Amino acid sequence: MWAILAPLMPVRDLRKGGRPRKWGDRLILDSIFYVLRSGCPWRMMPRDLAPPDAAHRWFTTWRKNGTWDVIHDELRRQVRVAAGREPEPTAAVLDAQSIKSSEGGECRGFDIGKKTTGRKRHLVVDTMGPILVVMVTSASVNDRPGGRRILQRLAETFTTITLVWADGGYANSIDSTLVSWAKDKLGILLEIVKRTDDVKGFQVLPRRWVVERTLGWLVRNRRLARDYERLTANSEAMIKVAMIRLMTIRLAGQAIRWANATEREAAQRINVERLLAT
Repeated sequence: MWAILAPLMPVRDLRKGGRPRKWGDRLILDSIFYVLRSGCPWRMMPRDLAPPDAAHRWFTTWRKNGTWDVIHDELRRQVRVAAGREPEPTAAVLDAQSIKSSEGGECRGFDIGKKTTGRKRHLVVDTMGPILVVMVTSASVNDRPGGRRILQRLAETFTTITLVWADGGYANSIDSTLVSWAKDKLGILLEIVKRTDDVKGFQVLPRRWVVERTLGWLVRNRRLARDYERLTANSEAMIKVAMIRLMTIRLAGQAIRWANATEREAAQRINVERLLAT
């Protein structure tokens, strides 16, 4: 994993002087990945990792200076090229997920539809699953105004996107203003994938399953099983860190599959050992 991430880390300017850093980028990344996967508070990290204040400080620094964005976007392009795709996508999938959050954080509200108090994660992913744009808001933000904001971000960042799939929460026969707005203002065709009334219970919907799978990938990380971050900017950064780790594993060919709970537990132990060894 480090062989893939090392070339993407920011180069230190040694001409600025000052005391040399005691903790290397590799150990800092291992520490951040540990918090992501285990869900433990920063102050409860094991002693063989970087000090909690150092790990959290660099997590925040790399958020503010755009390091997470640069690494995430470059890995996404590499994943697409490795799969025989063009580096930049032309189609995407939009969805949102309401999740409980810890008390005391900013932008905390109640989603009346999901009966959840916390925050909402708005995601746009490409057709392979990696995230293109992520936005974290209060859970009280409706899908349509939230969809307008994240589609605006998408259009500003990816000029190649011309088609986006979404569910019925973003438009219906009564209110289709978001569809017309996306087409007129952004030049994006917003196609609504509707659930059929003929089938009861769970059903896999075309295109939509891609973003739902990505949301499932995220909550496998205990830090993302609920929103523990005080700032929504940190929440967005932690989601990108999760995707960075996932895409790095995919590029390194280290994905582990399991058939039952016993194999899953063994795989988790192997992952922790590999993470601490890298």
